[in-house]
Amino acid sequence: MRAMLIAAAAVGATMLVSAQNTNMDTLAEQYVKLVLALGQHDADYVDAYYGPPEWRTDADAGKRPVADIDRDAAALLTTLKTSPPPAAADELRRLRHDYLTRQLESLRSRAAMLSGTKLSFDEESKALYDAVAPTHADAEFAGVLQQLDAKLPGSGPLVQRYDEFRAQFIIPKDRLDAVFKAAIEGCRARTLEHITLPAGEQFVLEYVTNKSWSGYNWYQGGYRSLIQINTDLPIYVDRAIDLACHEGYPGHHVYNVLLEKHLVRDRGWVEFTVYPLFSPQSLIAEGTANYGIDVAFPRAERLEFERRVLFPAAGLQSEMAAQYYEVLALVERLSYAGNEAARRYINGQTDAKGAADWLERYGLYSRPRAEQRVRFIDQYRSYVINYNLGKDMVAAHVEARGGTPDNPARRWQEFARLISSPRLPSGLTTSNSQ
Repeated sequence: MRAMLIAAAAVGATMLVSAQNTNMDTLAEQYVKLVLALGQHDADYVDAYYGPPEWRTDADAGKRPVADIDRDAAALLTTLKTSPPPAAADELRRLRHDYLTRQLESLRSRAAMLSGTKLSFDEESKALYDAVAPTHADAEFAGVLQQLDAKLPGSGPLVQRYDEFRAQFIIPKDRLDAVFKAAIEGCRARTLEHITLPAGEQFVLEYVTNKSWSGYNWYQGGYRSLIQINTDLPIYVDRAIDLACHEGYPGHHVYNVLLEKHLVRDRGWVEFTVYPLFSPQSLIAEGTANYGIDVAFPRAERLEFERRVLFPAAGLQSEMAAQYYEVLALVERLSYAGNEAARRYINGQTDAKGAADWLERYGLYSRPRAEQRVRFIDQYRSYVINYNLGKDMVAAHVEARGGTPDNPARRWQEFARLISSPRLPSGLTTSNSQ
């Protein structure tokens, strides 16, 4: 009799979990359709979609009013908030509920912006990306610039001396493809040593022009990506590994492949067949893509690979590689200058010229690159925080869980765990002690 009661209880628990999953699956389907509907009003909003094609067809067939989309999103949010997962739910099911809730809140914020709501830089980043970047004073950047001034002696403005120094490391256009393919091969080989990817995963590489970004991954579904590299401006040899890792291995391509494998195909979670660009998911995507560069290529190993493989492939002399990376390490400490330029520009404290001037002075952007970056800010606004703040948050999360640079195996393990799960930016800070 006791055995029968235990068996009955087990069956009842299984049926309850199944019912809960079915309900979440229904809510997830509604979420996907709302994202596709809002994408009809915002060409950049739907970054990737590989769910049922008829859902896309339905969205394309009629442009629903933004107010109606927001109303339905609000109703869906109410349902989610009044039906939390049971206390016994596993971590992934709890993360799924939190993810859908926060993604829907972000969708409503984007809908409000499309309807005319004006937000400050920090209000917007919190609403869309679940995070706010720290503010940095001019003096913080000035200190780094002083160190660079000593590293790059000579006459003329520092940005000019930096450009002249860096010009020695431009990849000739006729060698771009060979260099990028060598970088991709190195990034992929290192990734596959630690992360198992599904058979048949692959991407196509294209070179494009007239874009506000330097590289882009367009995930196609079916474990396939289209990666585009913008050749409007000269490409330096260090960007080969940066872009190969960030867009490919272990960055965006691997991130999307693992979500498709573990969440869409293995669990049937349809919400991960759509990627709304202006959402908390982007901070995780960009942050892991940038942090993944350091995971795949710790500095000493990267320098050795550059000298042995990429400098020869680019036809460049490798004797100055160490000095080059010392300078780049200092320049990287200026990355938050880009956030400050965007913050001031979006908040109306400066105009486009002033933002470019700021980037040139405190970020050491050449004038063409500064102007390209302002075009990026015009198009993507507070999205800029996802690269540097995202990387810093991901690094803190991975390292707090034991994935420190001196423990590379654990570092890879925690990195892979993160990019296979629906964790939110706010979840990174609350889970660091786990």
